[in-house]
Amino acid sequence: MAYNARGHQIVQSIHRNCHNNIILKKLTNNGLTEMSEKHPIIAITGSSGAGTSLAKSAFMYIFRKNGIKPAIIEGDCFHRYNRVEMDELSIEAEKNGENLTHFGPEGNLFEDLENVFREYGANGTGRRRFYIHDEKEASEHGSAPGTLTEWESLEENTDLLFYEGLHGGLVTKEINIAKHVDLLIGVTPIINLEWMQKIHRDQAVRGYTTEDATKLILSRMHDYVHYITPQFSLTDINFQRVPTIDTSNPFATHYIPTNDESFSVLHIRNLEKIKVNFRYLLEMLEGSIMSSPDTIVVPAGKKVFAMQLILTPVIQKLLDKKNSN
Repeated sequence: MAYNARGHQIVQSIHRNCHNNIILKKLTNNGLTEMSEKHPIIAITGSSGAGTSLAKSAFMYIFRKNGIKPAIIEGDCFHRYNRVEMDELSIEAEKNGENLTHFGPEGNLFEDLENVFREYGANGTGRRRFYIHDEKEASEHGSAPGTLTEWESLEENTDLLFYEGLHGGLVTKEINIAKHVDLLIGVTPIINLEWMQKIHRDQAVRGYTTEDATKLILSRMHDYVHYITPQFSLTDINFQRVPTIDTSNPFATHYIPTNDESFSVLHIRNLEKIKVNFRYLLEMLEGSIMSSPDTIVVPAGKKVFAMQLILTPVIQKLLDKKNSN
């Protein structure tokens, strides 16, 4: 597919910017990073129901195709409490006019997560456990739904660490997880769509009413704003799903827009790290357009393919650096 004049102008603008060394830099609370070329870390960050699992599948394909052995950590394993404990403590917190959520520090082991990233970056070692969501996972791990398994050591001799969860790019006054990550990917829909997906999932999986699911969203809002949203300003690339149908009132609809009714906005925030041939992407991703010098918009059904095209060479570069040390 040929790209239009606007796309040509944007591509030329990118080349000029790169030539003039205008690059985006990742910011952290101290401006420093502690990445490890010997033991690279890749993290997908985004709230539950945002599409991080779909993004994970794209990475699993890349790993299989290229013979890459990852150590895999699911962010839920760093929840502080199991499901029963969390429900009981949340009720108690509500009675005291407080909120306890899986987004904030009270409900998670942030220090432990940073320590694992630090340890893996230094030595290629670490630990993990599993949060059991459903009966399928229960049969796989021999633990009841809603429980946390015992801690176990990560596999030895892995090529990289792959994290998928809520806090892969978290920075607070006390901790800095983002500085340990070599490639940070943000995945999020626009907020109305995120709420719609959250309500739909809670109704289908947990049997919540719309009122119950809405109440849960509201109770989490403070922690969402302070601990989830800021991460998307620290990522190397963001994938944001945008519907093309009316989602003005996410609390009054039971219909989730399909891929055919959505676009994915791919914002490459770090053009130094992720060197993209936008002309090639426009040709490969039919129906895509460029909306700014660092942003390409693709049909939502092509998001996984876009991830593979963009991120495969980045991952290979990380491994080339690892193997050269």
